[in-house]
Amino acid sequence: MDKPAAERRISELRNQINHHNWRYYVEDQPEISDADYDKLFHELVKLEEQFPDLASADSPTRRVGAPPLDKFVQVRHRSPMLSLEDAFSEAEILDFDERVKRFLGLPADKDIDYVCEPKMDGLAVELIYENGAFTVGSTRGDGFVGEDVTQNLKTVKTIPLRLNLTHPPQLLELRGEVYLSLAAFQKLNQEREEAGEPPFANPRNAAAGSLRQLDSKITAKRPLSIFCYAPGEATGAEFTSQHGFLTNIPHWGVPANPLARKVANIQEVLAYYREMAAKRDSLPYEIDGVVVKVDSFAIQRELGEKTRSPRWAVAYKFPPRQAITVVERIVPSVGRTGVVTPVAFLRPVEVSGVTVSRATLHNWEELEKKDIREGDTVVVERAGDVIPAVVQVVADQRPKDAAKFPVPQTCPECGSEVVKIPGEVAIRCMGLSCPAQIRESIIHFASRNAMDIDGLGEKYIEQLLRLGLVKNVADLYYLTKDHFMQFERMGDKLADNLLTAIEQSKQRELSRFIYALGIRQVGEHTAKLLAKSFGSMEHLEKTSAEELLSIREIGPQVASSILSFFHNQENLLVIRRLVAAGVKPTVEEKTVGGKFTGRTFVFTGSLTRFSRDEAKRMVENEGGHAAGSVSKKTDYVVAGAEAGSKLDKARELGVQVITEEEFLQLLES
Repeated sequence: MDKPAAERRISELRNQINHHNWRYYVEDQPEISDADYDKLFHELVKLEEQFPDLASADSPTRRVGAPPLDKFVQVRHRSPMLSLEDAFSEAEILDFDERVKRFLGLPADKDIDYVCEPKMDGLAVELIYENGAFTVGSTRGDGFVGEDVTQNLKTVKTIPLRLNLTHPPQLLELRGEVYLSLAAFQKLNQEREEAGEPPFANPRNAAAGSLRQLDSKITAKRPLSIFCYAPGEATGAEFTSQHGFLTNIPHWGVPANPLARKVANIQEVLAYYREMAAKRDSLPYEIDGVVVKVDSFAIQRELGEKTRSPRWAVAYKFPPRQAITVVERIVPSVGRTGVVTPVAFLRPVEVSGVTVSRATLHNWEELEKKDIREGDTVVVERAGDVIPAVVQVVADQRPKDAAKFPVPQTCPECGSEVVKIPGEVAIRCMGLSCPAQIRESIIHFASRNAMDIDGLGEKYIEQLLRLGLVKNVADLYYLTKDHFMQFERMGDKLADNLLTAIEQSKQRELSRFIYALGIRQVGEHTAKLLAKSFGSMEHLEKTSAEELLSIREIGPQVASSILSFFHNQENLLVIRRLVAAGVKPTVEEKTVGGKFTGRTFVFTGSLTRFSRDEAKRMVENEGGHAAGSVSKKTDYVVAGAEAGSKLDKARELGVQVITEEEFLQLLES
C-alpha cells in the first residue's frame, strides 16, 4: 500500500473505530463482534507502525497509556469549577426556587424552566478541546487549580480525542464527571482481592484512584466512563441553555446523561427527584442525588455566584445508604475462584428502601482490622456492592461474650485445606473438585487456549452441572452419548461432535494441560516454562520449592501456589482419573543449542520490522525467552520508536539496548 492509500485507509479505520467505540461504550449497542473490532484495531496499529508519520495524537491507538509520570503538574481553570449547595428536603428545594425568583424580581407564581440531571457519584474533571482536538484534561482540585491528568483521560474510551465536527470551535472547555459502573467496580474489586490487594471502598474512590495514577497504563486497564454536564469557556461555540448544551454535545461525540430532563417548574423538579430515587437501585452506576439547574444561561449569568457555589443550581441529595443492625453470625463463603471470604448474616434492616440481611466483610485481614464479631452492633452501607458492606462496629454496644471469629483452616465447601499464598491477602481453596469452583474450572479447562474442547461452551457445561453429570474436569472424559442426549435440543450429530472433540483433546501439549488445570498464578507462559523444565506431569507433581525457584521467572508466590496445588490429594486424584481416561499430554520438544539459549529479550516501542508475536516466536525458536518486563536478568532490550519506561529501566540497570536491525543481525549471525 502506498502512502496516499494508507492515509485514506487510516482515516477510514479511525472513523469506524470511533463509531464502534461510541456504540459499545456509550450506547451499549455494539454493531460488530469483539473479533471484528479487534481486526479493525489491529489493522490500524499495523498501518501506523508502517507509516509512523501518519500516526496522530487523537488516534484510537493512543488510548493504551503513556510512560509513567514523576508527578502531576497543576492546571489553573480559566473559570472556576464551583461546588454546589446541597439540599436534603422538599422544603429546601422550594426555598431554592423562591430565592431564584426573589433575586430575579419575579412573582412567586411565575414558573421557571429547570434542567434536572442525576448527580453522578464520581470525580469532576475539565476537558479542553482546541480546534476540535482534546489537548488538556484536569481534575477539579480546589475549583481554581486542578491536576493535569491528560494522559489518563485519553485512556477513557467514552472521551472523544477529536470532536465529531467539520468546523469545530477554536476553544471549548467541557466539565464532566468520570465514574466507574457498578459492574466494573465489582469486577475490579474482585481482581484486587484475588491479587491480594485491598478493595476500593466504593465506585467513587475507585474512579478517583484510577484517574490519579502516575502510570496511565494502569488507568487504561480500568473501564472508566464520563458524562459531561456543563461548558466552561468557549470560542467559536455558543450555547443558550443547559438543555440545548446537553442535547447538542452527543452529536459531537461527547457523552451526556440521557436521563437529564428539562422541566417546566419546581413541582416537576420534585417529581423528577422521586422518579430518580425510585430508579436509583436499578441504574448501572452510582448516583447520590439530583442536580437542579436554571435552564437559561442568560438567567444563570444574571443570578451569578456566591463565594463557592452558583445561585442558579442546587444538589438535591438522597438520604444516606447506611443503617445500624446486628451481626447474627459470620459464615465463610467460597467464591468461584476459590477465595474464602467472611460474610456477615445480619438482623434484617432497611437501607435506602431495600431490606438487607447479608454483608460482605471482604477478607480475613479486613475482619481482623475492623474487629467484627458475632453479636456486634454495626453500621452497614450500600455503596455500589450487590452485597452491602459493614462500615464499622459500634464498640460500646458489644456483648461481653463476643469472641473473635477464627480464620478457617479448611474449605467449607469441600473440606480441602485452605492456603494463603505469600504476598496475598486472600485465603483460598485449591481443590479441583470444590463445588463452588467447578463451573469456572470446567469452562477454563475446555477453553481454546487450554484443552480446546470444541463446542463445549458455557451453555452445555451448565447443563452438565444441572444434570449432575460432572463433579470435576476428569468427569468430562467419562461422558457417553446417552449423557449428552439428556440435553435440551441435542441431536445425534451434535452429541457425536462433542464426544469427538473431547476425545481429540486427550492429546494436547503438556503446557496446555498444565494451564488447563487452573493452578493459581500459572498462566500460559508459566505453563510453558513448567512443561519445558519438567517434561512430564509425574516430574512436576514431585517438584520442590528449590526446583521451582531455580527456574527463571518463577518467584516465591508462584512456587508456593504450584506446591499447594500438588499437595492437595483431591487434585492428584482428579489428575489420576484424567490419565486413566486416556488423557496423555504430549511433550513439546526443547530447543537445544539455539543461538539465544539462556538469553532473555524484552521488546519495547513501535516495531516496524516485525510484530511482537513474530519477535517472540523468533526468540523462542532459538531457545531464548521473550519477557514482558525489564529486570537484572534481561540480556537485551530491543527498542523501537517511542520506547518508554522499559527503555529507561534498561538504561538504569545497564541492560544492553539494541535496535530491530541489530536484533536481526544477531539472529542471522
